Amino acid sequence: MDVARMREARLPFGRFGFSSIRTFAASAVLAAAVGLAGCSSNDELPYEERPVEQIYNTAMDHMEAGRYLPATKEFDEVERQHPYSEWARRSMLMNAYANYKINQYNEAILSAQRFISLHPSNRDVPYAYYLIGLSYYEQISDVGRDQKMTENALAAFTELARRFPQSEYARDARLKIDLTHDHLAGKEMEIGRYYLKRRDYIAAINRFRVVVEKYQTTTHTPEALQRLTEAYLSLGVAAEAQTAAAILGYNFPGSEWYEDSYALLANKGLEPVENKDSWISRAWKTVF
Repeated sequence: MDVARMREARLPFGRFGFSSIRTFAASAVLAAAVGLAGCSSNDELPYEERPVEQIYNTAMDHMEAGRYLPATKEFDEVERQHPYSEWARRSMLMNAYANYKINQYNEAILSAQRFISLHPSNRDVPYAYYLIGLSYYEQISDVGRDQKMTENALAAFTELARRFPQSEYARDARLKIDLTHDHLAGKEMEIGRYYLKRRDYIAAINRFRVVVEKYQTTTHTPEALQRLTEAYLSLGVAAEAQTAAAILGYNFPGSEWYEDSYALLANKGLEPVENKDSWISRAWKTVF
């Protein structure tokens, strides 16, 4: 965010008859990559009516010191006591960031989603999407577990990149989109290998097909083509096995996966030959 916006973090006390204080960079806080984690609590502060500038600046004091948990309580208080003020809107997004910093991802996501819903044309909407994506992204588990968080992260980053392609967050969003695709492809490969080992070749093919059709640009594609060669040969569907190996050899000629596929075909007296009518050939041409 630009320097001008970095001067917007604190409310000027002088405006309300208090002594003036130095400004603090809200956007810099939002973009900071470091901070101290705190413990989680859902307890609200006891209600004590205070001017909006006092509550907001107390929250910013906590943010500056890395005390993110008490900061969330103060930002909540801004919204509770002054729900229609401009500072309630700012508090909503700052609250999302503070919750993200202490790994309270559900709270961060809800605050950011509420910000987008209430202020859809605000200039900070791209950052709200980015926070949502990060909150899901950091909960991604290994490929052996459910991938709902991966899918949610992908959806948030995709929406950010689609709606705000020129924003300062779009580049990192596109990078993380690639990483989530690779993770989802890895999940399909794990399941496909499981079915292949059990000789459930149709089920295995269906999983490897997903990788070739949906995640073709990931690191898992060469193996997916090799596994398709293996599975189709096991079913006696030579033409599809030959096509998978031919595409593998053309695009990844030096890979160990192609060497394995070539050897499998050679053992059957076959060689890689592309069948233009194969779904594998058609799927490949939709990307390349």
